[in-house]
Amino acid sequence: MIRVVKLSFKPAHSNDFNELFEDRKEQIKSFQGCTYLELWQDHNELGVFYTYSIWDDERHLDEYRMSAFFQETWAIIKPWFSQKPMAFSADKRMIV
Repeated sequence: MIRVVKLSFKPAHSNDFNELFEDRKEQIKSFQGCTYLELWQDHNELGVFYTYSIWDDERHLDEYRMSAFFQETWAIIKPWFSQKPMAFSADKRMIV
């Protein structure tokens, strides 16, 4: 299962988010069921980031989202948002 989350930050917090993600990326990748993780930054809007992750299934993603680690991280970044985050889940159908 592929999960893409769009995160829009106030300009003053873009670097804060980059640093926090760098600090926590290994912990995210170590969660059971997480097989891949990337961070993208929007080409035109530097305060907009996307997390791209691959999970074995929705159960593992839900366990991560309910974890104390996720709740703690979310509490840190929530005040930094300029817009409500948007999340999308998808299944890969083919590679062309």
